[in-house]
Amino acid sequence: MRKSSKSFSVAAFALALSLAGCSASGSTASSGTAGTSSQTGTSSTSSTQMVTAASISEDTHYDADDLTWDAAKEVAVALKDGASTVAGSAAGVKVDGDTVTISAAGTYRLSGALTDGKVVVAAGEEDVVRVILDGATLASSTGSPFIVQSANEAILFLEEGSTNSIKDAAAYADQGTDAPNAAVYSMADLTLAGTGSLEVNGQYNDGIVSKDGLVLAAGNVTVKAADDGIRGKDYAVLLDGTYQITAGGDGFKSDNDTDDGRGWLLVNGGKLTVSAGDDGVKAQNQLAIANGTVTVSESSEGLEAQHIAVSGGTVTVTAMDDGVNASGGASTATQSGGGMGGGPGGGESVGDYSVDISGGSLTINSEGDGLDSNGNASISGGTVVVNGPESNGNGALDVNGELAVSGGTVAAAGSAGMVVTPGTSSTQSGVQITFASTVPAGSTVQLADADGKLVATFVTTKATGSLVFSSSAVEAGKQYTVHTGGTAQTQSGLGEGSLEGATELGTVTAGEYTQGHGPGGR
Repeated sequence: MRKSSKSFSVAAFALALSLAGCSASGSTASSGTAGTSSQTGTSSTSSTQMVTAASISEDTHYDADDLTWDAAKEVAVALKDGASTVAGSAAGVKVDGDTVTISAAGTYRLSGALTDGKVVVAAGEEDVVRVILDGATLASSTGSPFIVQSANEAILFLEEGSTNSIKDAAAYADQGTDAPNAAVYSMADLTLAGTGSLEVNGQYNDGIVSKDGLVLAAGNVTVKAADDGIRGKDYAVLLDGTYQITAGGDGFKSDNDTDDGRGWLLVNGGKLTVSAGDDGVKAQNQLAIANGTVTVSESSEGLEAQHIAVSGGTVTVTAMDDGVNASGGASTATQSGGGMGGGPGGGESVGDYSVDISGGSLTINSEGDGLDSNGNASISGGTVVVNGPESNGNGALDVNGELAVSGGTVAAAGSAGMVVTPGTSSTQSGVQITFASTVPAGSTVQLADADGKLVATFVTTKATGSLVFSSSAVEAGKQYTVHTGGTAQTQSGLGEGSLEGATELGTVTAGEYTQGHGPGGR
C-alpha cells in the first residue's frame, strides 16, 4: 500500500532549526534517469523548526523509488488528432476522440501531439500513475490539456533528450469552483522528474498546480503563466532541475492557509529563475532555502512567508517592494518599545515571524525594505548583501523585534531615514556609517582598521545614505576609518580592494549603533 503524506506541524518542530541538505536520488530502468543529485547543507539553531531536506520522504509523498520502473511494462500511447492509439491491450487507458483517460496504476509513455485535446488521469486513491512525456505536445482550446482528477500520486516524467510542451486555453469552458485552472492541474500529489525539457504555457490562469503536495525532482522546465507560475498547496519542493518561471502573479509558491503546519516551501537544489508580477517565491507558512540557486529577477516582493530561512545556496532577489519579507499567516503579536539603531523599529508590534540566515549567499536589491521581519531576525552565517531603498520611507534592514547577528558577513546599504542595526543580543560586532551626503551608485566604500588594513570593500549599487557592516573581522570598541574611492574587485557588492587614491571620510567605533551616527555628519 502506498504511504500517505505525513502531517507536518510547526508546533512539533519548535525545538531547533536543522536544514540538512541531503536530497534523494533515483534512477529508472532502461527508460531514463531521475536527474536528482546528492546535496549537503548546514545547520543552525532557531526558535522555529523548518522542514528538512533529509526528511523529504517522511514529510512529503516523494519517494525516489517511484522513479524506478520496469520498462517492459510501459504502455505506449501515440497521440494524434482524431487518431490516438494505445499499443497492445491496456485496460488502464482509454481513447475517446481527442481525450485520453488513464484509470489505473502503471507507467504510460506519451508521444506525438494533440492540438485540441486532453490527457486525464482518473485512477484509484491508492494508485501511483507515472506519465512519461517523450516528445509530446498537448494543447486545448477549451480548458486544461493535462488533468489529474484522482490518484495517490501522479508522476510527470520527462524522458531524457525529449522536448515537450503543454498549453491550455485562453478561456475555459468550465469555470466552476473546483474546475481546473492551470495548464498542468492535479488534484493529487504531483512529482515532476526526468532530464528532458518541458514548456508550459498557462494562458488562462496558472502554469503548474497541485491541489495537494508538489515535488520538483528534476527537469528542464519553462513556465509562462497569466497568474501564478508553479503552485503547490500543502507544500512545494524543488530538489533538482532547472525551472524558469515568468508569471503575472506569484512565481513559485505553496498556499495552504487552513491546515496547521502546511503551506511550506523548500528549495534544496537545482536552479530556479523567477520573473513575477507579484511575489517571487512565497509560502503561507515556512520558506526554506538550503541549497541550489534562486534568482528572482523581477517581483513585487522577492521572498515572502511567515518564517524564512536560508542555510545554503545562492539567492539573488530584485523587488519593487520588500526583498525578503517575513509577514502574513497567523501571528500573536507583542508590542515593542525599542528604537532604531541597536534594536527594534520603534513601537512596532513583534509577531510570530522570523528571518534566519545561517549560510549561503543572499543578495537583495529592493525599492522597499531590504530584509524585513515583522518579528525577529537572526544572521549566524553566510553572506547577506542588501542594496536597499533610496527613499527614507524604507530601510535596508527593517526588523520589528531583535536583529541578532552572531556570524557571517552583512553589508546593508540604503537610505539614512530608517536605519535598523544589530541588537543587544548580537555576539558579532559591526559598524554603522551614515554619510554626510548621499554616495552615488557605483561608489567604492572601504573600511580599514587602525593599522590601515582593509576590513571591508563594498561597491554601491544605488545612491546610498547609510551602510551597516558586520563581520568577524570587526572588533567591538575599536575604531575604523571609512574611505570612498580606491580600487575594488567585488562580487555581489563585496570583495577586495586597496586604498590607493581613496578619500578618508572619518572614523566609526564598532558596536556604537545610533541612527544618524557616522563620519562626516549626523
